[in-house]
Amino acid sequence: MKLGINGMGRIGKLSLWTHVARRSFDGIVVNVGREVGQNLHNLAETLEKDSTYGRLSQYLHGVGGGRVIENLDEAAGTMTIDGVPVRFLRSARNPKEIAWRENGVRMVVDCTGVFVDPTHSVDAPHGSLRGHLEAGAQKVLLSAPFKIGNQGLQTPDDAVTCVMGINEEMFLPARHSLVSAASCTTTCLAFMMKPLLDHFSVERILSASMVTVHAATSSQTVLDAVPASGAKDLRKSRSIMNNIILTTTGAAKALRLVLPEMAEVGFMAESVRVPTTTGSLTILTLNLQSESSERPINRTDINGIYREAALGAYQGYLEYSEEQNVSADIIGHPKAATVIEGRETHTRTAFIHLNLDRIPGMSPEILATLQEHTLNAPVTQVVVYGWYDNELGSYANMLADLTEYVAKQMV
Repeated sequence: MKLGINGMGRIGKLSLWTHVARRSFDGIVVNVGREVGQNLHNLAETLEKDSTYGRLSQYLHGVGGGRVIENLDEAAGTMTIDGVPVRFLRSARNPKEIAWRENGVRMVVDCTGVFVDPTHSVDAPHGSLRGHLEAGAQKVLLSAPFKIGNQGLQTPDDAVTCVMGINEEMFLPARHSLVSAASCTTTCLAFMMKPLLDHFSVERILSASMVTVHAATSSQTVLDAVPASGAKDLRKSRSIMNNIILTTTGAAKALRLVLPEMAEVGFMAESVRVPTTTGSLTILTLNLQSESSERPINRTDINGIYREAALGAYQGYLEYSEEQNVSADIIGHPKAATVIEGRETHTRTAFIHLNLDRIPGMSPEILATLQEHTLNAPVTQVVVYGWYDNELGSYANMLADLTEYVAKQMV
């Protein structure tokens, strides 16, 4: 099977690196949608070098790695990358006009970040995700969360959101043509929440919130710029090189798609962008109902849950660390969706005093039978830190796992 990749931004380029390394597909067809530099050699040089991860040859073979991009054919737009045949398409921007069928591509990963609305028809004015199906693909993966512009519409029946290792079984080959791989933050967050849900169940999680301290993305500007027409968030037009920038994240909404039980938990998500190229941090805060005032939930319990999960059900995706990490240590970290910083797990238990008279809908008849109208319950606040490489190490690898999983269902 040949794999199609649409877009050569950060995730598109690093997805190509990842699939070349894995050799899971017979060939790769990349739609760039335009010319790059002056010729195919310029495109090859762009692929070979990366300011964050170094050279492709070193990524594939270590410091002793030699040249890996060879056999360039300008007219055909082809080259071999470490022996893997790769063809580059450099004309069509609209998905329905891309030559997937002509190149034998049945599966496409769209990494443009542009075509994110699964409700848009094939004939949408500026193109749509469904255009890939019209052009010959049978399955389309999206390297971003679905984002439906018309709030009155629901996610179509043929679209599903999956995080590999969490809910990939929700993908049904006979039903789903469009698959979102969520986001890097949602992926990290899912592996932080799932072990706690497994252990405590949703009934004991009273509330939760998260903040992602996130590396810069290409949606931000190097220097201050004038915001685009209609822009609501002026801060995204400020220089990412020397600012901490408050912004938003859709991680809370997307998390409910991969962990439906989270709909029962009051959950908030915020994001802060910082001047680093990659390597991000999720800070998860929860309030848990403790069942014993004599021995409430403590950090040893929480770390034990993550340690067991990392060695068991979520091995290969979740890691538990007692090291003192900084963001650079997570760059390129292979495959881990999240690395729990166990040294920084914190817990604090206190009693909440709940006045039953103020609970909406509380029956007066029941209140009349009670001697005490104040409920004292032990509640433990938990803070957990999880690192993730929001580009290659975590997300591109997780996306590749999901791509391979879906491909196997197509055979």
